[in-house]
Amino acid sequence: MVPPPSNPQQIQQFLSSALSQRGPSSVPYEESNKWLIRQHLLNLISSYPSLEPKTASFMHNDGRSVNLLQADGTIPMPFHGVTYNIPVIIWLLESYPRHPPCVYVNPTADMIIKRPHAHVTPSGLVSLPYLQNWVFPSSNLVDLVSDLSAAFARDPPLYSRRRPQPPPPSPPTGYDSSLSRPPSAEQSLARPFPPSPYGGGVRVQVQHVHHQQQSDDAAEVFKRNAINKMVEMVHSDLVSMRRAREAEAEELLSLQAGLKRREEELNIGLREMVEEKETLEQQLQVISMNTDILDSWVRENQGKTKNLVDLDVDNAFECGDILSKQMLECTALDLAIEDAIYSLDKSFQDGVVPFDQYLRNVRLLSREQFFHRATGSKVRAAQMEVQVAAIAGRLHS
Repeated sequence: MVPPPSNPQQIQQFLSSALSQRGPSSVPYEESNKWLIRQHLLNLISSYPSLEPKTASFMHNDGRSVNLLQADGTIPMPFHGVTYNIPVIIWLLESYPRHPPCVYVNPTADMIIKRPHAHVTPSGLVSLPYLQNWVFPSSNLVDLVSDLSAAFARDPPLYSRRRPQPPPPSPPTGYDSSLSRPPSAEQSLARPFPPSPYGGGVRVQVQHVHHQQQSDDAAEVFKRNAINKMVEMVHSDLVSMRRAREAEAEELLSLQAGLKRREEELNIGLREMVEEKETLEQQLQVISMNTDILDSWVRENQGKTKNLVDLDVDNAFECGDILSKQMLECTALDLAIEDAIYSLDKSFQDGVVPFDQYLRNVRLLSREQFFHRATGSKVRAAQMEVQVAAIAGRLHS
């Protein structure tokens, strides 16, 4: 187990080092989730300083042992106007934060788990609705500990173990109690204390201090001082190197997050370019087909104009199918009505056509033009279907 850091700066450095570590002792979290895990733990320690991040070995039910992050310490529990500290361990499993952590109540030697309990098993495993309804990414450790504190306040999971009091030693037979010695310092300090509802009794230990006189010569004192100075220098260099490496690791984690974001943007742009390429290829196929049709028509009709003396413009072009003929008629009628309306506008402006006659004629012509345009739209849609079918047949052939 890695010892916990002691201040916020060391906590940040510890988490950056643990999440960026490689090798057999690295933590098995996804790279895309490591930054979020770091933020969850920092927010938890900021709200509950009694919890400390650590790395330790976790044993699964199938016998697998993995190195995981945990938050170890105590959480406050208000009960009957008094705040008690409940020892817990919050394990961040491999699938965190997409799945909830694993929470255990960690009783000390003078505590017992309450049986039965609504949310704590005899082994100490905690089960809460917040854990069962864990939702990524809104669920977090701060809200989890707050819910734990509220649930334990309603039903405390631990209570103190009662210790049997040893009987006082009886004086030997024939010994006068009036001549007994006064109580020693240890006996006077070992008076019983009332046990706390969630803690052990006060242990007082009396240590005997032995004074020893040592005589060291000047050479040995100088040698010891030199060794201590060298150890301090090496330790200072190691601390500086570690801080520098942790700062570099934190910068690399930030750079990795930025590269991940840019990779997603590039993938989106690449997909859009592929879709645009497919659309352009389809349009190119349509244009190529139309170009082939025009080239063949020009080749077929190239020599016909030499023998024509009187050319009728209306009969110069012949429609190849019924849809084309109908489209030509609708377009010609539409343009003719457009010219007629334009002539009416000019006549009305010049004062040749009265206003009521102008409105009546424009209304009739606009109605007729609308039907011709609607018919032309339907014919155009039918022609597009025929062209698509022709392209599909050409591709398959």
